[in-house]
Amino acid sequence: MKAFLIIVMGAALAIASAVRAQDLTQDTKKAADKTADATKDTGKAVGHGTKKAADKTVDATKDTSKDVAHGTTKAAKATGKGVDKGAKATGHAVKTGADKTADAVK
Repeated sequence: MKAFLIIVMGAALAIASAVRAQDLTQDTKKAADKTADATKDTGKAVGHGTKKAADKTVDATKDTSKDVAHGTTKAAKATGKGVDKGAKATGHAVKTGADKTADAVK
């Protein structure tokens, strides 16, 4: 009877150890799954944040390009007005000089 009790106790301990090991394996798998999910979520969040930042950079670049183009257009117009005024002044000075020369020749 004693031998039988030892066998039963040994079997019970073996089964309990096996069940405990199985529980630990399942807990480890659950933890690994949670880690994988968290990593996946973080990857999505980082990807989304990177896309938003890239979109903002594109928008800022577009706005800057528009501002530069607008500034260049304004500068070109101002230069054109300056050249026009200079040309008119030069034409007026040439005419005045020619008139004086013509008067002096008379």
